Amino acid sequence: SLQWNSNAYKFCKNIVMLRSRVIPCLLIHKKGLVKTVNFKEPKYVGDPINAVKIFNEKEVDELIVLDIDASVENREPDFEMIKNLANECRMPFCYGGGVTTVEQAKKIISLGAEKVALSQSAISNTNILRSIAKEVGNQSVVVILDLKKRGILKGGGYDLYTKNGKHKADVKILDFITEINSIGIGEIVINSIDNDGMMTGYDFQLVDMIRNYTDLPITVLGGAGNLNHIKEVISRYKIIGVAAGSLFVFKGKYNAVLINYPNQ
Repeated sequence: SLQWNSNAYKFCKNIVMLRSRVIPCLLIHKKGLVKTVNFKEPKYVGDPINAVKIFNEKEVDELIVLDIDASVENREPDFEMIKNLANECRMPFCYGGGVTTVEQAKKIISLGAEKVALSQSAISNTNILRSIAKEVGNQSVVVILDLKKRGILKGGGYDLYTKNGKHKADVKILDFITEINSIGIGEIVINSIDNDGMMTGYDFQLVDMIRNYTDLPITVLGGAGNLNHIKEVISRYKIIGVAAGSLFVFKGKYNAVLINYPNQ
């Protein structure tokens, strides 16, 4: 019918208007903004709030903020820090680090974050994803997969890690993805430990593997060293989140600290 055709046109037009999100990822260590290489040796690069202020001016699409101490230290999220970040942010932001309960997730959302990210706690018990999604909405629940290549002698493939890459999770990756597919969370962040901070490009083999087993929205993290790397991801996968750390806090061949972001 003409009515159906009109609705279908509007739907297709909205799909075309969607675009990939380009997302700075901020790592918090000892309350400072840091950058790592292969999840090791965090280098201090500045104050998180100052970074957020600059990203506000540059009108970034979204932020991911990860407290890399919380899970390792077995402590809850720093709610005061989250509140301060949320008060400053003029863009959507996702917080991850130390989230182990529904109550914590609800508080993070109530403080102004749009999304809450889980890794270790979700891998230990996927039921927490269901419980959080019921309270704050599926669209606000994110799972971060920190993945590392196995050596050829170990049969190749990838292993899933927690606690900043220090602990190999005793789960099969594809079984875990099948489980979170059934829950219907808002997003999966694929984070390459091998490519973290290397600035040599993203691991497309890893992204392809995950995409073959899920229709959930995906954000790719780990490896961006220039804007062509981001362009390559978008050209290859179309609508997808493209996140980076080093690219947006360093500048030039000597990696001088300079908060930056591509213009329109």
